[in-house]
Amino acid sequence: MNDLELLQEYNRAGSDAAFAELVRRHLNLVYSAALRHVGISAHAEEIAQAVFIILARKAAGLRPGTVLAAWLHETTRLTARHFQRGERRRQIREQEAYMQSTLNQAEPPAWDQLKPLLDDALAHLGKKDREAVVLRFQGEKTLGEVAAVLNVSEAAAQSRVHRALEKLRTWLGKRGVTLTAAAISGALYANSAQAAPAGLAQTISAVAAAKGVAAGTSTLTLTKGALKIMAWTKMKTAVLVGVGVLLAAGSATVAVKAVNAARTRSALAMMQGNWEGALSIDQVQLRLVLRMFETNGTYQATIDSVDQGAKNIPVSGLRAGADSLHLELPALDGVYQAALNGDRTEMSGTWTQLKHAFPLTLKRTTEADQVAEPMTADQYAPKPDSDLQGAWEGTLKVGSMGFRLNLRIAEPAEGTFQAQMDSVDQGARDMPVTAVTYQRPAVHFEMAAIHGVFEGSVNRRADQMSGTWTQFGKSLPLTFQRAKADAQAAGDEGKDYGQGLRTQVQGHWRGALDLNKAVLHLVIHIAQLADGSYSATMDSPDQGATGIPATLAEFTYPNLRLEWNGFAGVYDGRLENGRLAGTWHQGATTFPLKLERSAAE
Repeated sequence: MNDLELLQEYNRAGSDAAFAELVRRHLNLVYSAALRHVGISAHAEEIAQAVFIILARKAAGLRPGTVLAAWLHETTRLTARHFQRGERRRQIREQEAYMQSTLNQAEPPAWDQLKPLLDDALAHLGKKDREAVVLRFQGEKTLGEVAAVLNVSEAAAQSRVHRALEKLRTWLGKRGVTLTAAAISGALYANSAQAAPAGLAQTISAVAAAKGVAAGTSTLTLTKGALKIMAWTKMKTAVLVGVGVLLAAGSATVAVKAVNAARTRSALAMMQGNWEGALSIDQVQLRLVLRMFETNGTYQATIDSVDQGAKNIPVSGLRAGADSLHLELPALDGVYQAALNGDRTEMSGTWTQLKHAFPLTLKRTTEADQVAEPMTADQYAPKPDSDLQGAWEGTLKVGSMGFRLNLRIAEPAEGTFQAQMDSVDQGARDMPVTAVTYQRPAVHFEMAAIHGVFEGSVNRRADQMSGTWTQFGKSLPLTFQRAKADAQAAGDEGKDYGQGLRTQVQGHWRGALDLNKAVLHLVIHIAQLADGSYSATMDSPDQGATGIPATLAEFTYPNLRLEWNGFAGVYDGRLENGRLAGTWHQGATTFPLKLERSAAE
């Protein structure tokens, strides 16, 4: 019986034998991962016992297709993290528990470097790559067995393992560990799985199968804490989606509030310039650049989210002391509070958004990373010797909602690709695609900033890519069709914004939503098309979002209705005396919204 069949037997009949077999198969993997974190066998045994209690409690809720070895590895990492948060365990960690070994085995140099970072490195891999590595090296399975578990061909399994090793090599290299993929493979094969102490399997099987009823107090406390961390990890995924929607945007520069307090002015004068750091949210690193500058005697600030293609997001609250900085982005529900070091070259603090806090350190720099410029139509114009180069369009179905995606791929040299993608209905423009690989017909691309991966194949005519989009462990079908290169680059051609007549709804309109804690400025552009119908786009400058197209634009004088399905927004307005007055609906909330005509942007 395979792992999922054994779990089904345990869930259906409460079979102790089935659960004991699962413990036997995976105990060495769990124990080894725990030992790498805490370095002491007794603590690793406690963690292993807690992990299998968690398995027993959550077995009924595991989804079909779950790779149990990978699930257990991630649960062990989270449980060990909770274990180390106690003061007693913290002291052990400070004493470099990673380098202690109760097995007294001589380890090769590569393993000495790899061991302290291995589990965090694996956590940064995509779900499919992590499953392949865990099965191959920690589960000690052959490539054929890996292929069988993952339901792919042996060649595909080998390719996945190789790709994962290359990603590990790159991730480790950024942290000062320079190893070849072959060296990493050898070290993993020789060292990552260690035998658990004799008798531990029997103890764990008895306690875990009873879901912890007979476990000691410390193990139950650890189990409860680890379950909370697992729930928080899922919540952080939701937070990251929120950050992605709020920060992944196009270009917008908006004047910020003037700061006139003498103390703040003096402090900000010392902080002018560019500051750069990375916000770590679960498995994603988002590079942020804070720019502070003076214009006409007032200090202003903007933020770029480099990996999301978001540029010049305005800061609307800015205060500073001699050694501290406080900035606010009310429209994003974001706050950053930081303290500066002695020479004012680094600030460390907390980024808080949507009621969740993340550490963030920014360092002064004269060469800040830049948001990539949008690709031009000439760069990605189709060419006969490239299956991928060109513009592609697809719609990602998430429940009852559809998110339109525009993908642009260039192949400047054979086998070398550059790509950007728009999430049209969310106002996310020119998001960088960080990796594209193609081995006809298989195509694979990744977007590290949103932890998204597409795997699919190109048809014979090279005008369709069909496959799966995976993000935060959830997979959805996605098909891209070729589009005209100039269509995605097209601007306002063929759109009539009117002459500003009092009875015309066409034009550029400005207004603001009063959200109690924040004011959200909106700019709506309404055009009439050649066939008499209407189109509309919206900018949310306080969020850095531009050009979000309405999915519905209807006008029958004097009534206007605009809809944005991507975020469930609706505006019902009435045109009177050259002004629009109406109501903004989003979800279960409504706000009055008045719009005044403005000049074209």
